[in-house]
Amino acid sequence: MGEENQTFVAEFIFLGLSQDLKTQILLFILFLLIYLLTVLGNLLIIILIFMDSTLHTPMYFFLRNLSFADLCFSTSIVPQVLVHFLVKRKNISFFACMTQVIVFLLVGCTECALLAVMSYDRYVAVCKPLHYSTIMTQQVCLKLAIGSWASGTLVSLVDTTFTFHLPYRGWNIINDYFCELPALLKLASADTYSTEMAIFAMGVVILLAPVSLILASYWHIISTVIQMQSGEGRLKAFSTCGSHLIVVVLFYGSGIFTYMRPNSKTTKVQDKMISVFYTMMTPMLNPIIYSLRNKDVKGAVRKLAGRKFSQLR
Repeated sequence: MGEENQTFVAEFIFLGLSQDLKTQILLFILFLLIYLLTVLGNLLIIILIFMDSTLHTPMYFFLRNLSFADLCFSTSIVPQVLVHFLVKRKNISFFACMTQVIVFLLVGCTECALLAVMSYDRYVAVCKPLHYSTIMTQQVCLKLAIGSWASGTLVSLVDTTFTFHLPYRGWNIINDYFCELPALLKLASADTYSTEMAIFAMGVVILLAPVSLILASYWHIISTVIQMQSGEGRLKAFSTCGSHLIVVVLFYGSGIFTYMRPNSKTTKVQDKMISVFYTMMTPMLNPIIYSLRNKDVKGAVRKLAGRKFSQLR
């Protein structure tokens, strides 16, 4: 278990989301369903955008990057959680834990940047439609995508380096369901102030800055939409903006709550439930809200289904 000693920790043991067997079975079924929907939804978006030339636009280029990030983000956490629902000893090696942290921070932080880039793309499309093709060129889109992945990589490396340079001796029980930084820092055998400050600074860069850009972009979009003559166009635009902002609030809100507040000595049940929103819910919701409700994507699905049907005849 987690006896106090002075040896370096070789593995961590998770307490998980629940100790009750019936609750674990119910959560296993629920999380498996969420994960399957996440994988199928994001894979469908990636395949559709790759195969349909009408979707080779800046917006769908960023959506393909977002779907890939969501796929990696969910896969870095959920399969391990599902396995742990079925076994008594919920353990992970020190290096597997480090790998999980690197991967989920890299793709999670990349997603933060991508959502901001996508809001800028929509701002240009709605507020400056005549200049859209000259502003959002293929080269600019590529640079924005590379910049998003580079920023995610940088934040991941900084946070991981600061977290794992700390000594972890003795107590190895994590009151969480995966290797999350705030829960890990509670086990460190040294002062964590500098690490917490580094994580906070990275949070300002990758959470507060992008969410500020997103809110500013949607403020301008809504201001432009209000001036539209068509009531139907206004209603459609408000519906789209509203659904996008729900995802933004869920993803950034839960991320800011977890990483931008002082680290307490204990992990509460609500802390673990809040992290479920950004680790599982948003990767499942993103394909539905950003793509599968879209008229172009629905058309591409019908086209692909029709092509497969004609091949079977």
